[in-house]
Amino acid sequence: MNPYLAGVLLGLVLLSAMYLSGRGLGASGGIKYCVVSIIGAGSQEHVENSPYYSKYYADGKSPLKNWLVLEVLGMLVGGFISGAISGRLTWRIEKSPNISNRKRMIMAFLGGVLFVYGAQLARGCTSGAALSGMAVLTTAGFVTMMVIFGSGYLFAWFFRKNWL
Repeated sequence: MNPYLAGVLLGLVLLSAMYLSGRGLGASGGIKYCVVSIIGAGSQEHVENSPYYSKYYADGKSPLKNWLVLEVLGMLVGGFISGAISGRLTWRIEKSPNISNRKRMIMAFLGGVLFVYGAQLARGCTSGAALSGMAVLTTAGFVTMMVIFGSGYLFAWFFRKNWL
């Protein structure tokens, strides 16, 4: 998709989310609600006795009924539909010819773990902290976006051999 058109569409989605829900976008919260539900399914007693987990079950609500869970499901379904429409719906591992499939999958897994850990430390993912923060003109949103791009640029230099 044309990046300018994609940017305008993303802005409209963000504006719609803020208008309809009173909140911006953010995926890490939806994943957190799913994880809490899995923990609750495994040990309801543990959830009820935990000060952290119990707040997600307040008023007898299921964490899976939070709108952020629907947002994450929508991203998965939307990605699948987008891949199908554009003819990119295939099973492949995109990588440099210089690394193995195994190494690429390990690096992707470690990157995902670091992303989730960082999102927990920052109390939000890149879409929640940077995009939604910038949309409401918070200083933290702008600083977050600068740090995301700066650290991406820095780490790209160190890890470029995995892609060249």
